[in-house]
Amino acid sequence: MSDTRFTMVGIALIFAGFITLSIFGSQFIDVTAEADQFSNCFEYFEDRPPVPIDCDIKFQDKSLFFGLVVVLIGGGIISLIKGVRGKWDQDVKPEDMVGPGGGNTRAKKNDSDEKDSK
Repeated sequence: MSDTRFTMVGIALIFAGFITLSIFGSQFIDVTAEADQFSNCFEYFEDRPPVPIDCDIKFQDKSLFFGLVVVLIGGGIISLIKGVRGKWDQDVKPEDMVGPGGGNTRAKKNDSDEKDSK
């Protein structure tokens, strides 16, 4: 995979991690407050009354969710570092270089000026 692709994948993974955290993270903020203040945890539904559940299960769900977010953001950071530290254009062979000072010997020069002067 090219270094530019690593950079783009890294940016996408970090973006996905922050979007996931912002959209789904609010569900897991209540767990800490419920456990600290009331020592009882409830699962809330829109169409029926809350159901008491074990707080350890909610903490486990919270840990798994934040683990997923850390993996996404961490993978993005690793990919960005790999993309930035990559080889980029340093390994271009001299015969493949084009432009001023390049060693492209395959391109023939136009010698029409030399023919006109004769």
